[in-house]
Order: sequence, then structure tokens, then C-alpha cells
Amino acid sequence: MIKIEVSMPEVVSVCKEIISVPGRLVKYIKESLVKDITGFINELMEAEITILLGKERYQRKAVITQNRRNGHRLRSYTIKGIGELALSVPRDRLSEYQSKVLPPYRRYDEDIGEEASVLFLLGMSTRNIRMISKQLFGRMLSASEISENNKGLNLAIERWRSRDLSGEDIKYLFMDGVTFDMRYKEKVMKVPVLVVLSVDRSGLRKVIGLQAGDKESAESWREMFRDLKSRGLNSAKVELGIMDGLPGLEKVFIEEFSNAEIQRCQVHVVRNVLAKVPKGLKKEVADRVRSIFYASSKPKAIEFFNDFKSRWEKEIPSAMKCLENNLERCLTYLRFPQEEWISLRTTNCIERLNKEFKRRTKTMEIVAGESSAYRLLGIISLKMELTWRRTRFGRDHSQLNIPLLKTAHFY
Repeated sequence: MIKIEVSMPEVVSVCKEIISVPGRLVKYIKESLVKDITGFINELMEAEITILLGKERYQRKAVITQNRRNGHRLRSYTIKGIGELALSVPRDRLSEYQSKVLPPYRRYDEDIGEEASVLFLLGMSTRNIRMISKQLFGRMLSASEISENNKGLNLAIERWRSRDLSGEDIKYLFMDGVTFDMRYKEKVMKVPVLVVLSVDRSGLRKVIGLQAGDKESAESWREMFRDLKSRGLNSAKVELGIMDGLPGLEKVFIEEFSNAEIQRCQVHVVRNVLAKVPKGLKKEVADRVRSIFYASSKPKAIEFFNDFKSRWEKEIPSAMKCLENNLERCLTYLRFPQEEWISLRTTNCIERLNKEFKRRTKTMEIVAGESSAYRLLGIISLKMELTWRRTRFGRDHSQLNIPLLKTAHFY
């Protein structure tokens, strides 16, 4: 037994130092933990190699064997909350020893990698995580290490992205695309990602489709819709598709969802109309168009439109034609429950999601490939779904605290 003697002056000196420097006690405790844990792990590894070789250090073995101890190699390993350990790993001459105590090829425990991934998903860039990793985890992580840890999420996101939809009772589909600067090998390209948001009959919103593709291409949308149906989406139950004026999208949607109708985003249509109106007339025209789109019934909307046409047809014929061509698609929502009108008029629901996509990827400037994009967008989508669970799709107009005619900003 080792007897340790400490003199009273030494104890007093340590106590004074701890009192005079706040936090010194915690430092002493951490240093002691690092030393004790390092010694404990080293002893475990010595026991491992003893079991492998069948003899203690310097012990002769009856059976002659070519293998024997061959010194040690230094290896650093960081444990969350403890810090960096300088370990002494035993070696054998035949290189048969592989420690079960330490994970092979890793320099830190899994908790550190998981927490770095959480920081990344919450909005921090790999550069910023690298800068603070030493203070947070006791070891500086490289940008490549952070990215490698994030790859562990890919499999889970792919399962979510391709999940079965046969149990979903989907009534509405919102469709839009969002574009990112994405790296492919040595090139940086603008790559659109098609997004489909569903609303079921209970009012629950979910992201059911994320797929890279040309948002201006009808065939890209066709592939997206067919993928949704191959995953079990019952196309016969879908009653309405809400979209902006992407070329070819309406035609493909009707072909793939024959029982559904189309609602054009009123905000997009009004912007297109106002783009053809002289600046001095924009406010007056916008007010008159708003009265059409916020009418209490379709007959009333048609009445307002006829008044608008008789007043403006000669002065702004191009704008008038644009409105007339899109009017029927803009009023489809009137055939659905009134409490949902405010949510069905526009694509605001899915554009809010796309805005969150853009906000999160702004710090990255360039998204590192398609898998990285799916990983980020998947996590953001799941986060948004938690928010949507707290608010029912559509609201009764009487519950709004602001006038109905001011709820949409057309220009």
C-alpha cells in the first residue's frame, strides 16, 4: 500500500490558490480526471494484450510463440466533458492486437460528433464549429471531420424522403421549387429542388417530396408525381393542387391527378398583372384586383371582374388579358371550405418553407452536393412540421386580428 503524506502548509497553499482564483478547483478536478481516466484506459489495454498473448509482461510462456510485446504508440483520444487523453497503446510484433476499448480510426467519442452535427443543423457553418470546437469539446474538429459526421444522417434522411405514403389521407398538394448553388465535383451550378407539401383531411401539413430537378420542366414534375404515387400516395383522393405559374406544371398535374382541381397562387398572378401596368396606376389597379380575389362568392367575384374589365380594358389591355386568362384558376378555392380559403389562395404555405431553406443555407454559400442538400432540407422540413402541428391549416376569418383585405401583399 502506498502511503501519501501531505503537509499542512501544502494544503493551505492549495486552498489559498483555489480561493484567490475562481474556477481553479474545477481545473484541478478536470486535470485529475484526465490523469485517472488515461491511466484506467491504459491498464485496460494492457489487460487486452495480456489476454491476446497469454502472458504477463516479462513472463516466460511454456509454449513457444513468435508473437510478443513490441512497445507502445501514442494516440490521442478526446472524451466529451473530460478532454483530450494522451494514451499509450500497446503493440505486438505480429500486429495482431486491436483494442476493443478504443474505436478504431477515431480520435474522439461519438457524442462529440453528434453534437457537432446538431450545431451544424441548427445553422452554424462548419467553419464556425471548427473555431469553437476546442472550447466546447476539448479538441479542434476539422471541417472535413464535421462533414463526415454529418454523413451519418444521410441514411435516416433517405428513409424519411422515400417513406411509405399509403396511410396518408391527403387532400391538398402545394408545389414549388427552390434553387441552390450546389457543388458537383469541381463545378458550382444552380440546382433546383422540387418541393411538395401535403395537407391531409385533419389539417396536418407534411413535406412529402424533395427531389432535385428542373422546376421549369414538365417532365421533372411528372417524375416527382409518379414517385409520390409509387410510394403509396392515393392520387384519387387529392382534390386540389396549389401552385404558381411554372411552365407545364398545370398540365402534368391534371394528367397525374385526374380527380383534382388547380388553384393558381393569387399573389403570383397579381404580380404578373402589375408588371404590365404603368407605375402611376399600380395602386389603384391592385386595389381593384384585390376586391375580385377576396369576393365572398364566385358570382360576386365575376361581377367585380366585369366592372374592372369595363373600366381598364382599353387603358391596360395586356394586364387585362393576363388577369382574364388566369381568373378561373385563381377562384377555384371558393369551392372548398370557407375556413380554409385564406390558406388556399396562395402558395405562401410552401414559400415560407422555401424561405427557411434559403435562410439556413445562406451561411454556407455553396451546398456540398445533392446528398448534403437533402440532409439539410429534410431536417428543416421536420422542424417545420413540429411548428405546423401547433397551428391548424386554414383559419376562420372572424378569428383574424387584421382586416382580411390586408392579409396579402401583392406588390
